[in-house]
Amino acid sequence: MVTAIDCGLVVNPEGVRNQVEGSTMMGLGAALYEAIEISDGIVLNSGLSRYQVPRITDTPQIEVVLAGDPGDPSTGAGEPGLVTVAPAIANGIFDATAQRIRELPLKRQLR
Repeated sequence: MVTAIDCGLVVNPEGVRNQVEGSTMMGLGAALYEAIEISDGIVLNSGLSRYQVPRITDTPQIEVVLAGDPGDPSTGAGEPGLVTVAPAIANGIFDATAQRIRELPLKRQLR
């Protein structure tokens, strides 16, 4: 998975890469797995043992491309990786299957 980010002047490149990798994994979890399941007004997956999040075995190789202009002021680096993952995966599914998925988590739609 490749995530490119323009966050202006990068003061700590390794810190930015770590932040983007973490937010990319959060985006992967939100895109594929995470959902609060409710039945008859009761939350069924109220604990971490029942709430599915990505595990280390789900982690793809992540390449972070720092594309910012050093002349621009520094900006945040955490959120951009999070919000781009679900659309990227959904578009990949559409490209491969012609099935457009518009609801998260995507895994629920792929059963």
